[in-house]
Amino acid sequence: MTITNLGLGLLFSQLCAAAGPFLQELDGSWVIGNDLWNITQGAVYGKPLYYKDKDVIGEAVGHYVGYNGENNLNFTSAEIVARGDNYIDVSFSAAQGEFHWVIFDDLPGAYQYFVNRALPTLGVFRSLFRLDNETFPNGRTNIKDDVLPPFSLYVGAPEVQDETFQIANGTYLTKYDWSAFIRDIDFYGVYGSDFGSWYIRPGKDYFNGNHLKQELIVHRESATGDAVQLNVVHGTHFQASSADDFSDGKIFGPWLWYLNDGSKTDAAARQQHEFASWPYAWLNDTAYQSRAAVVTGQLTLSDGRPASGAAVFLGENNSAKTTLDQGALYNYAAYADASGAFNFTDVRAGTYALYAWAAGGDVLGNVTTTFVQNDIAIAADEASVALPALAAWPVPSNRAPIFQIGTVDRTADEFALGGAPYTHGLVDRAPANLTYTVGASAAEADWYFAQSALGAWDVVFDVAAAAAPRNRSALLSVALAGFSRGSSAGIYLNGAGNKVGNLTTDSIPTDPSLYRSATRAGEWHLYEFPVDGALLVEGENTLSFVVERSTRWRGWLWDSVLLEWV
Repeated sequence: MTITNLGLGLLFSQLCAAAGPFLQELDGSWVIGNDLWNITQGAVYGKPLYYKDKDVIGEAVGHYVGYNGENNLNFTSAEIVARGDNYIDVSFSAAQGEFHWVIFDDLPGAYQYFVNRALPTLGVFRSLFRLDNETFPNGRTNIKDDVLPPFSLYVGAPEVQDETFQIANGTYLTKYDWSAFIRDIDFYGVYGSDFGSWYIRPGKDYFNGNHLKQELIVHRESATGDAVQLNVVHGTHFQASSADDFSDGKIFGPWLWYLNDGSKTDAAARQQHEFASWPYAWLNDTAYQSRAAVVTGQLTLSDGRPASGAAVFLGENNSAKTTLDQGALYNYAAYADASGAFNFTDVRAGTYALYAWAAGGDVLGNVTTTFVQNDIAIAADEASVALPALAAWPVPSNRAPIFQIGTVDRTADEFALGGAPYTHGLVDRAPANLTYTVGASAAEADWYFAQSALGAWDVVFDVAAAAAPRNRSALLSVALAGFSRGSSAGIYLNGAGNKVGNLTTDSIPTDPSLYRSATRAGEWHLYEFPVDGALLVEGENTLSFVVERSTRWRGWLWDSVLLEWV
């Protein structure tokens, strides 16, 4: 530590000795904290950060807030805008809005939130800490808990694509292996034997995206070795697009940034407390506090069956965007029970649209249609708000299945390698050519989660004489769990002379899921191809997905292949 840092440390100790949370201006920067910790926030970067008499940022970059790459907020002033008996709310002002730190007397860490004033149309908005890599050698998400890759492994390693490096043993290092589905996260952060820095985000209504929204969480910074703790509250890392305009006053957060001694048990206990405390009573904002405690409803298919297990989403009204892309306002995600009943909790008052789609299961596993009902008005109510009877979810009638591979659930989980941990290049393990025989093969062993390499995947199936009337047509429904541009396929029935469809790289909206380590999902797509019934013959038939253009690690994740008489 330099003499300058030592002197600052002594000054900070004197400030903390005053007891309680504080804000102190210091030579164009601002020192905030309490008796347990403090950080010096400059115009852009926050450092040093003292906790338990140690600067836990050290030579790393520190704390900052920004959007769309390195467009970082430049803070011009700071003030205490609210006080309670045991806390202060410190607001840092920038042209785009106000970033708040809510500091309680005895809390190691702070609640944070951002109030939008003039953010541009954007895809990515985040805050983050870049911390000392020796103090925080490990990373933890809800699905991965491991040592962050040593910085030494990156030195001299060739970068094969965006933040992805191949090391001497042929394996890869990539920050995308540390991603997760954000609505499933309990707590996450970086930690060591003596220190832990965690994010706990109990409210998820300010995020963009639906149930399958995934994002970067933690990683090792490849250029500097910093331990990176990300807080992406609006992101696009695994989807085709999400460019939103935000209303003046939209609140992102609050979430808790929490410091401890590295104990995951302690962080888990804190997470339970925070989730039970949402929405926070201390935030003095009328719109934030105006909520319905519970919103209930029930969905039924047009053929009378319950929408059992459906994914249900309360999102943007009259929107042309997919639910994965929605994020301008606030949204809520849930799953229906076996009867089609669902509920959302702590819903902000407002007007929404209700969306639903199949998430697998015996009832909805072959349902490719989606449900949308606009103008769902939710009023603030401390008790339960029951939605009026909803319209029936339209499903086609008079269809007869010929075969199906994988249920419709918008994921590749059912297939070989599907649902594996985030792993760069896993699609290399999928064969270029395979034959899947309906009735004999198994999806989890014989059909892979993704297709990319030049070659043909053949589906062999039988059509009985009684089921093959020549005056009836068929419909091929191809549901993709994700698509990364660079590979294309032709779809053929009983030979190369009978092309029934194609997956063309330049005509499908692209997402980065497959080449960014995803094994479950990206942006969902459904393509329906009419099939002349005369092409189907009595006895054995072969449907072929032939990759005719290939780029390594580019292609598609499978959801379901469904052929029906119509």
